[in-house]
Amino acid sequence: MTLELSATAAARALEVSLEVADGETLALLGPNGTGKSTVLAVAAGLLRPDDGRVVLDGEELTGRRVVPPHARRTALLAQDPLLFPHLTALDNVAFGPRSAGVRRRAARDRARGWLAEVGADDLAGRRPGRLSGGQAQRVAIARALAAEPRLLLLDEPMAALDVAVTPALRQTLKRVLEGRTTVVVTHDVLDALLLADRVVVLDRGRVVEQGPTAEVLARPRSAFAARVAGLNMVAGRWSDGVVRDPGGRSVAGTPSGPALREGDAAVAVFRPRAVSVFRQAPGGSPRTALEVVVTDLEPHGDQVRVRAGDLAADVTAHAAAELDLAPGAPVTFVVKATEVDVYPR
Repeated sequence: MTLELSATAAARALEVSLEVADGETLALLGPNGTGKSTVLAVAAGLLRPDDGRVVLDGEELTGRRVVPPHARRTALLAQDPLLFPHLTALDNVAFGPRSAGVRRRAARDRARGWLAEVGADDLAGRRPGRLSGGQAQRVAIARALAAEPRLLLLDEPMAALDVAVTPALRQTLKRVLEGRTTVVVTHDVLDALLLADRVVVLDRGRVVEQGPTAEVLARPRSAFAARVAGLNMVAGRWSDGVVRDPGGRSVAGTPSGPALREGDAAVAVFRPRAVSVFRQAPGGSPRTALEVVVTDLEPHGDQVRVRAGDLAADVTAHAAAELDLAPGAPVTFVVKATEVDVYPR
């Protein structure tokens, strides 16, 4: 099933156009409040845009005609499983087929199959009040799939779960989404890498970047994608071997990909571990020396991530202590040009 969606919603500052191929999983990334959940609501028929169309496998669902949510054969799964509290897990999953006219025994057989598929067949007789968060979300996934939706919409399905149960549920999703037309909203880079074939990045209600997941996360062109990928990015114009941004920062780097001409829009991308941190400006004349102020310190594996606004550096705990780093401390970030990739924006 292919999805074509275009939507304008002035009250939500949304103007988006995107496509999802048959059997493809598309991840929507972007800062909070940028319109990701609104896109899902439009696709599900829960929100009618001021202007736009939703076409699923050639059938117009929103546009000149509007198909109500229950008749679209789409399934929306949110952070909260929203299971019926008075029904067992089995009857929750059987609810969709029963609503479509499937006989009780056949609906329950289908439900048992989907509970087994998501590793929850032993929960069939339990009511939601006796399920953990991870168990309830598995049942909710089974319920969504048992309805045999043409389009599956997932709104941060693992955001409310304990970190201990997330990896197993992610693997379950990876298996059951294979070959299904799906749109998933997430903030987690692992969700995007493991679940999605392609990524669309939204910012302020607009598409600012899109492409194959691995490519977008390896060569981001938007600030949000760079942060999700754990990379530093400075966007500006290419001139005399450096990228200069509107704020006056200059980063020297090595062009990759298509040739850059003087004045071209470009991005310079480098890893936090490539950044050296100094309390006093270093001697010599490094081509990239950025005077910044520490805004936060975070544990990052066996190192400390030093954040300075939109930039970050990784140092050892010993170095952080020796440099007496703390929020508000002025420091200089230095990075070698050989550690910086530059490509067209």
